[in-house]
Amino acid sequence: MIKFKAVSFAYQQNSAVIIRDFNAELKPGEFNLVVGKTGSGKSTLLNLINGSAPHLTGGLLAGDIEVFGFNTMSYKPRDLAETVGVVGQKPRDGFVTSTVKEELAYSLECQGVDIRVMQQRIDETSELVGLKDSLAKPLEILSAGMQQRVAIASVLVNRPKVLVLDEPTSALDPPAAEEVLGILQRLTYELGISIVVAEHRLERILQFADRLIYVPGEGSRILVGDVKSIIPNVDLAPPIVQLAKQLNWQPTPLNVRAAKKFTAPLLQSLTPIIKPSSEHAEVLSTLSNVTVRFANVQALNGISFSIQFGETLAVLGKNGAGKSTLLATLAGLIKPDYGDVNLLNLDPAKLSGKEFLKYIGFVPQEPADLLLQTTIDEECALTDQISGLPDGTTKNHVKKFLPEISFTQHPLDLSEGQQLLLTLSIVLVNSPKLILLDEPTRGLDYFAKNQLINHLKKLKTSGISVVVATHDVELVAELEARVVLLADGGIIANGPAREVLLESIDYTPQITRAFAPLNLLTIQEAVDAIQLAG
Repeated sequence: MIKFKAVSFAYQQNSAVIIRDFNAELKPGEFNLVVGKTGSGKSTLLNLINGSAPHLTGGLLAGDIEVFGFNTMSYKPRDLAETVGVVGQKPRDGFVTSTVKEELAYSLECQGVDIRVMQQRIDETSELVGLKDSLAKPLEILSAGMQQRVAIASVLVNRPKVLVLDEPTSALDPPAAEEVLGILQRLTYELGISIVVAEHRLERILQFADRLIYVPGEGSRILVGDVKSIIPNVDLAPPIVQLAKQLNWQPTPLNVRAAKKFTAPLLQSLTPIIKPSSEHAEVLSTLSNVTVRFANVQALNGISFSIQFGETLAVLGKNGAGKSTLLATLAGLIKPDYGDVNLLNLDPAKLSGKEFLKYIGFVPQEPADLLLQTTIDEECALTDQISGLPDGTTKNHVKKFLPEISFTQHPLDLSEGQQLLLTLSIVLVNSPKLILLDEPTRGLDYFAKNQLINHLKKLKTSGISVVVATHDVELVAELEARVVLLADGGIIANGPAREVLLESIDYTPQITRAFAPLNLLTIQEAVDAIQLAG
């Protein structure tokens, strides 16, 4: 049982109240889903459960929080480690050993657990989360999905009563995400562990939740209740729920199976979408038989395709398929072992710094890696200086993307969505011909993602080519991108999203699944098709 009694929290004496007068009781053995905009206070709420806030983060806490009888103000996070297991947004950052078995044993060794008990717990836990055959493997060679399993297992060995996870599927491909969510569901159903998860990609997780905790932000009242009673009142929702709201489907379907009851009677009256292919005459960039190796790993294997001016290309594939390597190779940051990369008859690997900015805009998975100054003003001034632009050019450009931010802010104080848009606006100030985005929607709420989509559509109309490496099939559907699907470093599909996604089992958008066998991709297409049919 987790009890919040009149809980309020702020990080500083005069700063905004993040959580205000929150009262709730979370029952044992329930799957609790925490939702809200980026920066609304979801992570803060999670940190309150194990006492990280305020013991480690600092801040002012009013009210009481009890976790299975322990008051979090009286007990520090280390004292609650056997009761509350925590898995952060980046599991790899929390690893302290070299192999899977060592990582699972680490916390038990710190507690002085008997070796026989330790071995039993490791065996049982590794079996539970599907790591039995991977105990001897080095952590560094594991896929993101397997690393997430290790992170979960490393806290489960302590037999916690509560498991708290922050964005557990944000870096995972759809199959890996489903596996992790299946494990979490099993923990609640079979072991009675209380799960508290903060997540943005609700299309993946909503169907697993028993209870929804909506954090609106700015100290507004937090809503708590069963999913079906709360979701109609929430302004963040997956595509199926958004469509249901527009069409007034009652009760609101939370997954594709429930939506089928509404779509099945409509299918005979709806027609597939037929759109002519938009072939561009001029080719911007070409990869010819590109192969990249890292030691004994072949990251890319004979990759060949072209990118045309004004084209949006989405690179899909499981974790470790070669997506990030492909982007880095297109940018010239990695030189192929074999094959050629051509960008307007230039080798991107040989571009000077200023030439790179002129031709290529590259935004990595962590946009903050490109933000080096202590204020946004200084970031803009530095970009003007490096690019040889008149003073104020970058600042005026950033205002188009983020009109409401303060330029005296530290860039890292921005939300993840704002950091992404800031970085994107900075690289676009040089009007590059090719934009490369690596997992741009990771950590973004639906509002921030829609902002990004609108900006990317504008780039397309202005003739700028965009390549996005992503796990987010809903993003790909909205962009109507051409899709290159990778597996083991090679291309297994290359074509329009409407064709490739329809044929895929793992990479099919919610709307497409709900209206199968039609080839609808987005909410708007579904609404238009229904209205056209009368």
